Order: sequence, then structure tokens, then C-alpha cells
Amino acid sequence: MFLELIAVIIAGIAGAGVMMLIARMAGGRVPKWLVPVAAGAAMLGTTISSEYSWYSRTSGALPDGLQVVETVENTAFYRPWTYIVPYTERFMALDTGNIRTNSENTALHMVDVYFFRRWGAVQSVELMVNCDTAQRADPALGDGGDPVWRDAGDDDPIVNGVCDRG
Repeated sequence: MFLELIAVIIAGIAGAGVMMLIARMAGGRVPKWLVPVAAGAAMLGTTISSEYSWYSRTSGALPDGLQVVETVENTAFYRPWTYIVPYTERFMALDTGNIRTNSENTALHMVDVYFFRRWGAVQSVELMVNCDTAQRADPALGDGGDPVWRDAGDDDPIVNGVCDRG
């Protein structure tokens, strides 16, 4: 986040500098108010570019075995351009290289799922998946008891990713 702030500040300085150069080359016929407008436009453009490129940069840097299974796009009234092209603010990745199959029941699998957010820390959750019934559950509630299974459905991205249905 700090490096992005530095990039935005540098873009503003560069935008103002380019406009000052254009004004000087035009012999002073360019209004002076265009310098801060150019700085603001450069800063806004850099911010928008950073927002839209976050998902491709982050998902492209994932290690082998992590597969993106779902993305969440967002729009916001204070970002009117997102109504034209929504941006990806978070996504879910499945660790397909680390799926563990139950030795007694081959339909049961343990898998790690990672949740990535634009301005948040990466979170990891371990899930159990039953490929025969298309269900998933947290492995335990912390009390050592049986897991609570929930119907996920055939279109669930985690069930499809673990069971190769998708």
C-alpha cells in the first residue's frame, strides 16, 4: 500500500511536470490551472490502473498448485467507472497440489482454501469435501466432534475443484 501511495505521488508530480513543459513550449498560452488538473488526472489514472491490475498481478504470482476458483467483482458509487467495467476486489484460490484423501473413504478430501482481498491479509481455511454427496464442511468445531456437513451443490467451485467436476 505504501509503494502504491508513492507511485500515485510520483505520477502527480510527473503529470504536473508534463503540463508545465507543454505550457512553456506553448509560450505561456496554456491556462495555469491545467497544471494541477494534469497532476490530479495522472494521480487518478494511476490509482485506477492499480485497482484494475491488482487481480492479474496477484493471481499471476500464485505458486504452482494454487488454482483460482472464484472471483468477486465490485462496483461503487464513488468510482463511477466501475459501473462500466467492474473490478475484482477479492478471489478464492484452492490448493490443488495439497488435497488429502481420506484413507478409509476415498470420497472424502481435505483441502486448503485461500481468500485474497485487495486491502486485506490473506486468510486460509481448511475444508472437508465429500465428492459423492457434493457437500463440504469445516473439519471440526474445535470440540473434537463430528463435522457439520452443508450441501454445496454441483455448481460449487470448491467441490468442482476438488472432485474434478468442473
